[in-house]
Amino acid sequence: MNERQLKILQIISDEQKIEVGRLAEMIDVSQVTIRKDLAAMESHGLIKRQYGYALLNAQYNTQNRLFVHYSEKLDIARRAVELVEDGDNVMLESGSCCALLAEEIVRQRKNVTIITHSVFIANHIRPAANNQVILLGGSMLMEHMVTVGPLTSEAISRFYVNIFFTGTDGITPHGDFTADRLETANVMREMKSRARKTVVLTDSSKFSRQGMVSLFPVKDVYAVYTDSKCPQSVIDMFNENGVLVNTGSKEEE
Repeated sequence: MNERQLKILQIISDEQKIEVGRLAEMIDVSQVTIRKDLAAMESHGLIKRQYGYALLNAQYNTQNRLFVHYSEKLDIARRAVELVEDGDNVMLESGSCCALLAEEIVRQRKNVTIITHSVFIANHIRPAANNQVILLGGSMLMEHMVTVGPLTSEAISRFYVNIFFTGTDGITPHGDFTADRLETANVMREMKSRARKTVVLTDSSKFSRQGMVSLFPVKDVYAVYTDSKCPQSVIDMFNENGVLVNTGSKEEE
């Protein structure tokens, strides 16, 4: 996608549903141009058009979510890959930041074993030359393209890794990371239990919302990699709980 289409996708994601005419005004292009962009994006399954409106197609689709706050997520992944060394064993949850991190691992590292329950990530980084990918079995959540359930839990229990990288769907005022679905939350907690360190990768928009299911408290996390828009109050909470915070700002370098 070009830069304008990325901006369009971000607006649609923020608004959930938006009139095509209003979208054209916000982007400052003609309705003819905006309709061409929307047609191209719809052909790739990113958005849907309904009666003069545009809306995001399948909000849980990882491929679609990659393009929401894409530049921030890519920057997060490129910073987080510095935590991974050649020969490491890591677990990856199914979030879009984790998918981009997997790309960076395959591009920059060798002999890394990536263990994931995300069918999307396993397929996205193939052939993963010079690295190994282990896809955890289990029942498929088709919309999310992840495995869950007792078989997944059994598979997770067979491994120990250096780092578990995970996203989050939100955070509570009291300092608990959250998820939107119980099935995926269970898998994330189990993956965390098999890792020496847990690192949360998320763009800062997630800090303005709260998911339905509690994951784990902030104090149980080694580090959070996010962007420079992270609220200072959230950074302070992380610091108070001994969590390393990486926003990519020069002050941290």
